[in-house]
Parts: sequence; C-alpha cells; structure tokens
Amino acid sequence: MEDYRDLMDFFTILIFVNMPATHTRKKEGFQGQKAIVIPRKILHTRCADEPIIRNLFVTDIGFYPKAAFHYRERAKGAEQHILIYCQEGRGEVTIRKMTFTAEAGDMFVIPAGTPHTYMADEANPWTIFWVHFKGGAATSLVNQLEEKKGLKSFLQHPEKSIGFFHEMYDQLERGYSHDNLCYTNMCLWHFMTSILYNEKQQPGGGQQKDQADLAIDYLKNQTGRSVTLEEIAAVVNLSPSHFSFLFKKKTGFSPIEYFNQLKVQKACQFLLFTRLRIKEIARELGILDQYYFSRLFTKVMGISPEQYRKKNQINRTVTKQSAVHFY
Repeated sequence: MEDYRDLMDFFTILIFVNMPATHTRKKEGFQGQKAIVIPRKILHTRCADEPIIRNLFVTDIGFYPKAAFHYRERAKGAEQHILIYCQEGRGEVTIRKMTFTAEAGDMFVIPAGTPHTYMADEANPWTIFWVHFKGGAATSLVNQLEEKKGLKSFLQHPEKSIGFFHEMYDQLERGYSHDNLCYTNMCLWHFMTSILYNEKQQPGGGQQKDQADLAIDYLKNQTGRSVTLEEIAAVVNLSPSHFSFLFKKKTGFSPIEYFNQLKVQKACQFLLFTRLRIKEIARELGILDQYYFSRLFTKVMGISPEQYRKKNQINRTVTKQSAVHFY
C-alpha cells in the first residue's frame, strides 16, 4: 500500500506537469526526467535491518530538468528527510512557513515530518536533483547540516556532490542486490559529506580556509617549540579572545589544547618509528621537562609514552609472527 501511495504521488506530479498550459508561452515538460522509488519492502528488509547501511540509506532519488509547473505540497511533511539541489533555473521553497527563493547552486534540507511546499518558477523553471533518506544517523546528520548551513545553503563546489548523486542513481538502476544497496548507501555518506563540508571540495584538492584553518596550518609547523595564544592570534590578525572563541567554536578545543594534541600526535610517530628516548622526544617537541611531557602524553592518549611504545612493539611483533606462520 505504501508503494502504491508513493507511485500515485509520483504520477500525480507528472499529470500536473503535463496538463495543458494556460500560459501564452510554450510549455516545457520533464524531458530527461528520472526517478527511483525503492520498494518499501526492500527498505525494511534490506536497508533498515542491514547493519552496514541502516544508519543512513536512500529511499527515493530523482532528477528533474527544467521542471516546468513542478509543484509539491506536504502539509504534514514527509516520512523521510529530503535534500533538494537546484542546478539551474529558479524556484520557491517554503519550510516551516519560511519561504526561500531557489536559484542555481542553492541546496535545501527538509527535515522529516516538517510541513513544506516547493515549486518551479513559471518563467525560468528549475533543474533539480533530489534525494529522500532515512536511517539511525539521519536525523543527527540533518540537525548538524541545519545548524552548520541552515535550511538553505549554497554549494560553491557542487561537482563531487553531483558525481556522487549519479553514482547512487546508476547503482540503483541496476536493481536492489545487496552489493548495489551497500554501494549506493556508502556513496550517500560521501554525498552528505560533500554537502556538509562543501568548503573543502575545491577543484584541485584545495580548501577555502578560515582563521582557524590558517592557525592549524601554522601550528602544524611549530610542534618543535612552544607557542602562546597571543602569537597564534597575531598570525591570523585577531585579538586573542576573539580568536580563541572562533577556534573553539569550530574545533571544540582551545588553541593550546589543540596544539598539544598535535604535539602528542608527533610524539606517537617518534615512539613508533624511532629509537629516541623519552627525554629526546620531549626535546624534539620543545619540551625540556620530560616528566611534564609524560603527563601531557598520558592526558591525551590515556597511557604513558613508555606503555604506548611497548604496546605497539608487541603488536608489531605479533603481526610479524603471524605473517611468518601464514607463509
């Protein structure tokens, strides 16, 4: 019955779109449209109960090019969360009684159960990609997306997101085998990541960096000495208090706490890949008191430097012995 209702909703949209035009200009249809509504039985038995993908999975997916007269209203919202990306043209989206204009590059997130309406612009109808999704982690992911980006955001670098969309769609077109569903929904994680952290998706692998990112770049090259909050703030041209606030808001840690984590990360590499003594490693990190270094390491890693080295030496020995027995 659920599948029937979904298909009826889908065909209702098509009927609406293909009604005779009452406007003077020529009607543009959904030429090139495509959509997949995954059978609800498949979702229940092969997605919601599958440990690998049950935390995030696609339920419906589609692409509507130049979708003239496209209109959708859900007074009680949808059972799934919805993402809509406007590739070109214009439209209008209303969520929680807030109305947004949709233009090329705009992304909308509509949480499950949220009343909404969306429609294409009559004069310049939109081209949209859309995905409905559910899962154990879906609501938390949508909440983070809304908190970070808002209900409406702009994708500066949509190339990877669109690429992941096509990968998901192409796999689902091949049916609902276990492998196809797993591949599709693992791609969904990448798709969501490319939206949530779109600023990291610059062509050529670059990244648009804010003051916190620039500070981290600086700190990565200073692990061999001590730095002060004032010094780091000066590098990014901010006052220490304002910089500290922005840095902690983005990373969840104070600048000095973050810097100490980078130092301990470097210490782990020394412990794993060199024979330097603890005192010598401390000096490599600009720490003259090896006991302070040991306390700092233990605070971050939960074990002492000596225990860390011993534990990983044992693990490497076991791995090596296992490899010998295997051959």
